[in-house]
Amino acid sequence: MEIFNPDTGLPVLLRGLHILAGVAWIGLLYYFNLVQVPSFAAYGEEGKARNISIDKLARRALWWFRWAAVVTLVLGLLLVGATKDYMKDFMSGSSVHLGANATIFVGMILGITMAANVWMVIWKNQKVVLANAANVLAGGEADAGAPAAGRRALLASRQNFIFSFSMLWFMVGTAHLYEVGGLYDINKAGKAWLFVIICAAIAAILELLCLGKLGGTAATNKLLWPYESHKNSLITGGVLFVVLYVLSEILLKV
Repeated sequence: MEIFNPDTGLPVLLRGLHILAGVAWIGLLYYFNLVQVPSFAAYGEEGKARNISIDKLARRALWWFRWAAVVTLVLGLLLVGATKDYMKDFMSGSSVHLGANATIFVGMILGITMAANVWMVIWKNQKVVLANAANVLAGGEADAGAPAAGRRALLASRQNFIFSFSMLWFMVGTAHLYEVGGLYDINKAGKAWLFVIICAAIAAILELLCLGKLGGTAATNKLLWPYESHKNSLITGGVLFVVLYVLSEILLKV
């Protein structure tokens, strides 16, 4: 069967599975940011109802969310390994598609950062929130640290939401824009690396911000405006996408 041909069909199969897992992961990310968080906030003083929703609904959604992130990441790495000559001359002046190398590299950086956020920040803190909800429903005392944990998870989730627009653009756009027509086939590795470094630096600043390394995680930190509502995150994600896209036009276009 051609689908198992290691030179042709297997990479296509892995790409399809990678996309399928990614749809589940990013779809749940959008659900959390656009639906669940605003809805839970609307519960107001209905603490019991909110805790039931956290225990029964959020718990299940978070299971699919975190494992979809792992599967997406693993399949992406397998795709790179299974695709013939994928890394040949990657990001070097000898590369035929140097512009495309740079854009997929940025997509990878954003995607890997997002996966790390899921497991190292979001899930780590959501475990505290879930345990607190279950404990309170069972008649126990509320965990005083749960609100702070929920806040940290929220900031990281909103950061992933912001990153996702640019990540998806460069992941998809590499094959459908930056690799076709020769418009981005620059022959200067320095420009490609400059694009990657600038994008990575911007992403790093935003990541440090959401982790509270630039002024803390309290709502009083005015620098956290991008994360204080899903509307702010939509605006920030859109601005980030425009900035990175314009950079690709300036540095990667022939």
